[in-house]
Amino acid sequence: MDEYGRFVDWDKMDVSAQSQDTKELTCTDFHELKQLARQGYWAKNHSLRAKVYHKLISNIPCRTVTPDANVYRDIVVKIVGKRNSSSLPLPEFVDNSLIPTYCLNAEGIGAIRKILLCITNQFPDISFCPALPSVVALLLHYSKDEAECFEQVCRILACNDPSKRLIDQTFLAFESSCMTFGDLVNKYCQAAHKLMVAVSEDVLEVYSDWQRWLFGELPMAYITRVFDVFLVEGYKVLYRVALALLKFFHKVRGGQPMESDSIQQDIRAFVRDIAKSVSPERLLEKAFAIRLFSRKEIQLLQMANEKALQQKGITVKQKSPVIQNLLNYCFLMFCLVFLRQNVHLAVHAENFKSEIVSVKEMRDIWSWIPERFALCQPLLLFTTLEHGCSLSRFYSHSEGHEPTLLLIKTTAKEVCGAYLSTDWSERRRGGNKLSFFGTGECFVFRLQPEVERYEWVIIKHPELASSGSETENHAPPASSTLSSSSIPSDPSDRLSPFLAARHFNLPSKTASMFMAGSNECIIVGGGDGQALYLDADLNHGRTSHCNTFNNQPLCSESFQISILEVWGFRD
Repeated sequence: MDEYGRFVDWDKMDVSAQSQDTKELTCTDFHELKQLARQGYWAKNHSLRAKVYHKLISNIPCRTVTPDANVYRDIVVKIVGKRNSSSLPLPEFVDNSLIPTYCLNAEGIGAIRKILLCITNQFPDISFCPALPSVVALLLHYSKDEAECFEQVCRILACNDPSKRLIDQTFLAFESSCMTFGDLVNKYCQAAHKLMVAVSEDVLEVYSDWQRWLFGELPMAYITRVFDVFLVEGYKVLYRVALALLKFFHKVRGGQPMESDSIQQDIRAFVRDIAKSVSPERLLEKAFAIRLFSRKEIQLLQMANEKALQQKGITVKQKSPVIQNLLNYCFLMFCLVFLRQNVHLAVHAENFKSEIVSVKEMRDIWSWIPERFALCQPLLLFTTLEHGCSLSRFYSHSEGHEPTLLLIKTTAKEVCGAYLSTDWSERRRGGNKLSFFGTGECFVFRLQPEVERYEWVIIKHPELASSGSETENHAPPASSTLSSSSIPSDPSDRLSPFLAARHFNLPSKTASMFMAGSNECIIVGGGDGQALYLDADLNHGRTSHCNTFNNQPLCSESFQISILEVWGFRD
């Protein structure tokens, strides 16, 4: 139909993408280009989309020596020979991934395996890249020939801009991205996450499918719209769309019986048939309505997850295909044993004993914590039943452990607690004064009488409390060392939910923190207006509850502590 239609079966192609109007793209400003991509400016013109893809990919900063179209023409005959393209083996690194054909004709379908084998030849360092077959198949629709498609894929793989992540190429990067996606679901799709925990024995296995939803199950009309924006904005777009897919799945299918015996299969089927429920425009609209972390913050979270996996011994080194297969299998088995996919293995019924929570309740808590710490098992550090009601002993037993989990049972049988992201020794930075520290991963929760988790709230230094915040807060009276807690009117004013203030180079006088400790009290900022205050004798506690939020208080405004426990995380 046009010079870029050699591999396209036009009978399968969406009619709206076959427009032949003569629109051109002259824009070079990033922000304008981003808006055009999100609006689908080139979505209805096949030739224009091909030209835009070529331009965007040509501008990707790459390694000095990056294979191009001429390299493909030189090596394809040697590598493929006279073998039928349909009989060509798939590279080991695609891990038996789906090879979507989208709207390709027979020639295009045959070209996928040829290009993949040539990429294997030129990129021996790639050890795990299940999204690659989809990327190749997609770009074939917008390429003049196989060599041009090969060159464009190579440029995506060879990107050397550290701030522009495009596609995972190792098992470590892939697995940490799955953990990061799990963290984002836990934060932004709490209802869907609760459903996943309830119906799946293996939450991480469900979230490990997130790239397959996009690069495998999503129909052509949808993935092209996603890819339009991905080439402009980068990897963060993929997280956005995957979160939106999960939100729509929960909205459409939540409360209905599963159609199969696996939530994974149900989500895959929903994504394949998404046209029955959601248009491409509505999907992107939902994705960009999510107020996601910044690209830098997501990168730091990804790095933290990678570090956690490395500390568990997961590294990826290029080996022979046989050994690489074995390594991939061992890595997968490692995850099956240690990662969140099996909360039951992290919290052993035989080895876990708490006077406050049951094994099931502890597993519920474990489903809320960041993915990188779900690798660990709970370790009892302090309990008032054994160590007494002493704040100094609380500190001495808790210090040196990061993160920790605080559990409280009141004399009224209420059970609440807090996930504390930072070592309590950080409080020493403030000398004898109430010292503020921690990260926004801190949260408070209630288990009895009802289960509820609250997002973070910022604790501000007392001297910074404004009159405006005083009118919004309903904190109980306390000594001058007790800070007020407030909720910024704009969520973007909050610190990242996993980064400390030091990541933002904020001066100490204006830094907002999430934990506070002194010899006189402990304060933990929770969320949705919740904050927890404990006296030095660990017998009494108070909560603050901002009535701006339509929720129940953490527990009684003033309470007597029956039992208090602190748990650490053991490798």
